[in-house]
Parts: sequence; C-alpha cells; structure tokens
Amino acid sequence: MTTTTNDTLAPTFDLGGDLTVHRLGYGAMQITGDGIWGPPVDRAGALEVLKAATGAGVDFIDTADSYGPQVSEQLIAEALHPYADELVIATKAGLTRTGPGEWVPVGRPAYLKQQVEMSLRTLRLERIDLIQLHRIDDEIPLADQLGAFAELKQQGKVRHIGVSEVSLDQLKQARDITEIASVQNLYNLTTRDAQDVLDYATAEGIAFIPWFPIATGELAGPSSPVAEIAAELGATPSQVALAWLLHTSPVILPIPGTKSVDHLRENLAAAEVSLSDADMQRLNELA
Repeated sequence: MTTTTNDTLAPTFDLGGDLTVHRLGYGAMQITGDGIWGPPVDRAGALEVLKAATGAGVDFIDTADSYGPQVSEQLIAEALHPYADELVIATKAGLTRTGPGEWVPVGRPAYLKQQVEMSLRTLRLERIDLIQLHRIDDEIPLADQLGAFAELKQQGKVRHIGVSEVSLDQLKQARDITEIASVQNLYNLTTRDAQDVLDYATAEGIAFIPWFPIATGELAGPSSPVAEIAAELGATPSQVALAWLLHTSPVILPIPGTKSVDHLRENLAAAEVSLSDADMQRLNELA
C-alpha cells in the first residue's frame, strides 16, 4: 500500500536540483495535427491553450522536435515568447519523422546536435533547460548519444539532460555517462511496467515524467475504472488518475496534454484532489 506523506504531496519539485517547477505540467504533443503530424486544425485554439496553461500557473511544458515535426515548438514560441522567468521548457531529440504516426530513432551525435540547435532557434532560446533523448538508438553507442548532449551542456546550450522510455539498466548506464535529471517513461494508473524505474528515480531524486498519464483518455471517461472512486470524491476520473500519480511519488511530474482549455482547467484541478491511504489502496488494486 502506498502511504501518502507531506513530501509526496509537495506541490513543487526541483528539477535537476535547481529548477523549481509545479509538479503538474503540460504536455504539448497533442497541439499538432493528426498523427502528431503537421499544423493543428485550430491554430488559434492551440495558442489559446498554451496561454491558458501558463496563465493558470503551469511553469513546466514538455515538447519535442518531432511533434509536428517542429510544429509544437513553433506554437510554444509564438504563444509564449518572451517567456516568463519561471517557465521551464523541456524538449526532446532522437526521433525523426517519416510520416503521420511514424517514429524512427536516430542517435547519430551530429544529428542530435543539429536538432538541439534547431530547437534553440525554433523555441527562441539561448539555452534549453532540459533536453531529453527521445529514444535510444540501438545502432549507436549510448555514450555517443548522451555525449552529444553533454558537449552542448558544456557549451552552455543545454542546462540538464534526461532520457525517455528506458529500462532500469539503461537509466543506470546513462547516469554513468552523464548527469541525468529526468526520465520520461510510459506510466499511468493501469500501465505500470516502469515501476522499477520509478522506484529508482524516487530513491535517487530524479524527476519521473510519465507520458500518457491518463492513458490518452482511457482513464477520463464515465466508464473508466476510476469512475466510482471519482464520483465518491466529487472529482472526474481524469482528475483522480492524475492525483494518483501526484500521490504515488514526490518525483512524478505529470504532463497531461489537451487541445481544450476546459480540459486543461479540469486537469490542473487534479492538484487539489486529496486521496486517503484507503483511496490509494483501492486505486493501486486497479492495475
């Protein structure tokens, strides 16, 4: 059983030890077109959601060069630049796009450096606060892939380095190569294959950024497995699913994404949902 503590429920986390962010952020993947390809159908709406997020206090936005590609980063810059001092933008490199819904790992150091340079230009930044290796390319030594980011960090173009969708052994290997501030793996109430990675990140104080935090809507509907508990708490299923993440570990930084301002506000209200130990036990048994 998970026992909640004041530390678990802390509203903020020090990413990399020096960037204080609210733990409930915003994932900017869904603001692109279908298949995470091309521009959004409603460009004005996408810009409105980004502005509403920061207006509501979100100070951690997660994106990637491959979302669009480049579209998500372009929209972030258009909506939010010049950025508030407290805003932390994390982006990723290491996946190239060959079409809608198609993702191909590319870990050549020259390519990764090129993509970071492009992200700096697209986002209108002099330094990226958090650059994450989107996927490990099995054809390239991991030391070479992360070494590319480490070189950029030495040059002052990158502040912190993270990894995405890694095993526990890969995370440990990455930490032998360079300092790792974050790990971004698939994890939500009903998909917990990365539990060992989360446990390690919790023990080591590494940010754990769960992607698909509400299972792409699977946990948000009235027939979701958390609907009964949500009704008892006077909350929505998606709010309970996000609250469960916040209660599970103090290093978890959920980044729910949406194209709707109403859904954005619903998601952010999850930070106010309190779950008892009994609630957590019932939710834990749903997996």
